[in-house]
Order: sequence, then structure tokens, then C-alpha cells
Amino acid sequence: MIVDAHHHVWRQAHTPWLQGPVVPRIFGDYEPIRRDYLIDEYLADARPCGVAKSVYSQVNVAPGEEVAEVAWVQSVADRHGFPHAITGFANLADPGVAGTLDRELEHPNLRGIRQQLHWHEDPLYRFAPRPDIMNDAAWRRGLAEVGRRGLVFELQVFPSQMADAARLARDFPDLTLVLMHAGMQHDRSEGGLAAWRAGMDALAACPNVVTKLSGLGTFERRCTPELWRPIVRETVERFGPSRCMFGSNFPVERLWARYADEVDATRAAIADLSPGEQDEVMTRTAERIYRI
Repeated sequence: MIVDAHHHVWRQAHTPWLQGPVVPRIFGDYEPIRRDYLIDEYLADARPCGVAKSVYSQVNVAPGEEVAEVAWVQSVADRHGFPHAITGFANLADPGVAGTLDRELEHPNLRGIRQQLHWHEDPLYRFAPRPDIMNDAAWRRGLAEVGRRGLVFELQVFPSQMADAARLARDFPDLTLVLMHAGMQHDRSEGGLAAWRAGMDALAACPNVVTKLSGLGTFERRCTPELWRPIVRETVERFGPSRCMFGSNFPVERLWARYADEVDATRAAIADLSPGEQDEVMTRTAERIYRI
């Protein structure tokens, strides 16, 4: 059995970046996926690979529609049994964020919140307006509201932001932070790998941080065992199998891979772990963190 800890389904009418002219994105030309990708198509991709449970991650709907997004995904889950958990969006700096979270929590599959914080010197890779939003007092008050409600926070940062992210984890020891995409390692030069390793060491030292092995094709735009193995192995060595989980990032990764390619590449990278440890990575960690 596999638990997919990170996938998306979407309706084009409610997802701004799927409308209008193509705007450069971190994952390159996305014209082939600028269409509805609904649950039946996701299940056709995932179920043949043994996926039995999944976690939906928010897709940056139009501002003000974040509660409606959670409600729609819950309606999909009610009809199809998938997804089993939902990560919604909330602007944690918003003074009214507590009310937003409470409205989202009216939907029983809500388990977490993602507000993308990743910032990079290259505008193509940049999402947040600045690199240090997580240090703002107002934003941190919003994060505290997430923790009070027993939700996890999905942390999406680049290596240059990991020192601040580790400080955040230490300051909120009772909140589970789920590091996205194994730390978004985008620079495979000697210096780039050194920065990623230092940041991952700092985050792995925080017991309340777990990580997704997802989005690993984003910067190379391909999926092969040889490409993925070093990042997967080093991440598992740092965090341990019980703090790592498989995630597909589908349909974005469909731009360069089949779902089976991602499963095969991840399984190949962890093949020397014990069967129990492999089960942690592919199933049990996600079940535990998202309570599914």
C-alpha cells in the first residue's frame, strides 16, 4: 500500500494560473496541464501503483476562495473516498485568519495549512514577496492559530531560508512542520549542495519537522532513479524513515513523468532499507502525520 502525501486535483475555472496567458513558473512550460485534472484521472494515474490513501495540497485558488476550495475538495472526498486528508490555504498574516481556519475546519478532512514561503533571487523561482515573512510577529500569531487547532503547517522554503525555518521550528516545538519537496534542492553545484545539506541538518535536528519526498523533478524536469537517489538517500539519512513520506506532486510532475516512474524512482532509492523502513516512507509516516 502507498499513501500519496502530496497531490493536487483542480478545476481550471478556480485556479488563476491555469487561465489567461502562460506565465513563467518554477516548473517550466505547463501548457500540457492547463486543463481540469479531476479525481477520476488522478485515481487512474495512482491506483495502478498501489495508492490506497492520499493527501490533497492546495493549489492557490483566487484570493478569498480558500474556504470554498476546501469545501469543494471535501465534496470530492465524500463522493469518491479520495482524498483522505486536505491541506488548505490561509494567509497567516491576516488578522482574521482564525475565522478562516475555523470555517475550513468545518470540513472533516482538513489536516493542515500551506502558505508558500519560498523566495529566491531568481524571480522565476520566487513565490513569496520576501524571504523572511516567517519572522514577522503578525505571521507567527497566525501560525500559532494553526497549532492551536491541531493542524500541521506545510513549510515550503529554499535552502537559503532554512536557518530561519529551523528557528521557527524551535520556537513552535508543539507544531508539526512538513517540509515540502525535500527542501527544494535546486542547485547541484558543490556550493549548492553544501547549502542544502547544512539547512537540512538544521531542520532534521528539530524533532517536530518531517519531510516529503516530492517535487524532485521540478528543477531538472525529469524523473530517473539516478537523479532522485542522492536526494532521497541523504534526506532519509538525516530525518530517518519515520520522518519521511512519499508524495507525487501530481499532476505537475506529469509534465515529465508517469506516476509509476515516480513510485519506481522512490522505491529504488530506498531499496536498501528494511521492509519496515520502506513501509514508513511509502505509507506509515503520512498516515501518522495526517491522521488517516
